Amino acid sequence: MKPLLQWMFFACIFLIRRAEAEFFTSIGQMTDLIYAEKDLVQSLKEYIRAEENKLSQIKSWAEKMDVLTSKSTSDPEGYLAHPVNAYKLVKRLNTDWLELENLVLQDTTNGFIANLTIQRQFFPTEEDETGAAKALMRLQDTYKLDPETLSRGNLPGTKYRSSLTVGDCFGMGKTAYNDGDYYHTVLWMEQALKQHDEGEDTAVSKVEILDYLSYAVFQFGDLHRAMELTRRLISLDSSHERAGSNLRYFEKLLEKEREEKEKESSVNKTMTTTEPVVQSGAYERPLDYLPERDIYEALCRGEGVKMTPRRQKRLFCRYHDGNRNPHLLIAPFKEEDEWDSPHIVRYYDVMSDEEIEKIKQLAKPRLARATVRDPKTGVLTVASYRVSKSSWLEEDDDPVVAKVNQRMQQITGLTVKTAELLQVANYGMGGQYEPHFDFSRKDEPDAFKRLGTGNRVATFLNYMSDVEAGGATVFPDFGAAIWPKKGTAVFWYNLFRSGEGDYRTRHAACPVLVGCKWVSNKWFHERGNEFLRPCGRTEVD
Repeated sequence: MKPLLQWMFFACIFLIRRAEAEFFTSIGQMTDLIYAEKDLVQSLKEYIRAEENKLSQIKSWAEKMDVLTSKSTSDPEGYLAHPVNAYKLVKRLNTDWLELENLVLQDTTNGFIANLTIQRQFFPTEEDETGAAKALMRLQDTYKLDPETLSRGNLPGTKYRSSLTVGDCFGMGKTAYNDGDYYHTVLWMEQALKQHDEGEDTAVSKVEILDYLSYAVFQFGDLHRAMELTRRLISLDSSHERAGSNLRYFEKLLEKEREEKEKESSVNKTMTTTEPVVQSGAYERPLDYLPERDIYEALCRGEGVKMTPRRQKRLFCRYHDGNRNPHLLIAPFKEEDEWDSPHIVRYYDVMSDEEIEKIKQLAKPRLARATVRDPKTGVLTVASYRVSKSSWLEEDDDPVVAKVNQRMQQITGLTVKTAELLQVANYGMGGQYEPHFDFSRKDEPDAFKRLGTGNRVATFLNYMSDVEAGGATVFPDFGAAIWPKKGTAVFWYNLFRSGEGDYRTRHAACPVLVGCKWVSNKWFHERGNEFLRPCGRTEVD
């Protein structure tokens, strides 16, 4: 029975560990780490007090014995002539010094180590540290922040300012290097070197920084700067074998490059090289898989397409009663047009603070890394372009869930009977969801087959927190940027009345620069809404 109990214990620990992993994907869950660290500090202080008490006793004993031995060694025979002194000497050496030995050997670390061992199973993992570093790089790219700005903690809307040390910057650079990302390796190793040159105290040596930096620069084809950095490294550590071999290799490449250029110029004197001239220390960010990257990030920074005055005149604010829904006639919702085509509206005072806190309280223990559907396999999987945690709430979980669902039905005029469960999401460090569609396209016809309710006809998105900086919902196709405002909600249709997908609704959740972003959403499906939203006469009605 005992081995079985042990197995069950370790299985539980494993499951807890799995459940608590990926802290960087949810700021809401990261708050637990704050209290865990506070508990460890208290435990450490208790250990220090115990050690100080122990040292105090040892010090007191040493001082007492120092006085005693000074007296006894001045006249050993005279001192021992007194029988009590003779007895006490024997007793001290036989008993008292043994007790002192036990005091010195007493281990006061047990409590602290036991607490640390328990807490460690809930600590962030290597994956968390890597994810957190990549999150900072994502913020750096999206919001065009230089490493100096991030390192000094000069971010808008921050209440508690913090900065990065040389070691932190070096760690960022190493994470990028290990991921084959030489662009960010250069940026962060340069920042580490800059702070090191400014005299910041650190355990990281310039040799280590220059080793990574010189190789990353070489990967960009900047041989001259790679050689310059390598020579600086060798001047600090002439016995560095890799640097020596690298320098010889760089010199050979440079000589070969010169020979080839001379050969080309002799063949055609008028020929000009098409290779880009690399400015020393300035390298372009590599292109990636997202075609609308520049537009998407510009929208996140608030630099998007501005609506013309003529179109702005089409946008109105009004009271919305859900097509004379009896529940909303007396207390209609304030409705504001965010965009004209496709029509996107924002509703105000949709959720109260009390309802928001209750929803967050229900969702937090169930938060798990948000997934996306693999278009090739149809299987749900995690992805680097969606950094958040989510959970799904049923109406049976609490009356507030049913109340919020009913309210969304009243506002939209669509039925929640065939809608998906209420999804609650919390975004982590640099939390984002890159451009995506909510509806399934023709190349993935089985995306919602299991539900049997057709495609996602509409999206209702509740903002459950304010965000100090970043975190906008953007639509790259037409340039809308909608900023989170606690208690409000935005609504749009993903499908035309014909059932065809509106590809203009491809949207994204921008990385959260400063703050903690909570949202909840309801996806309404086609089935059950055939008469609530009838077909139009054309494909794009």
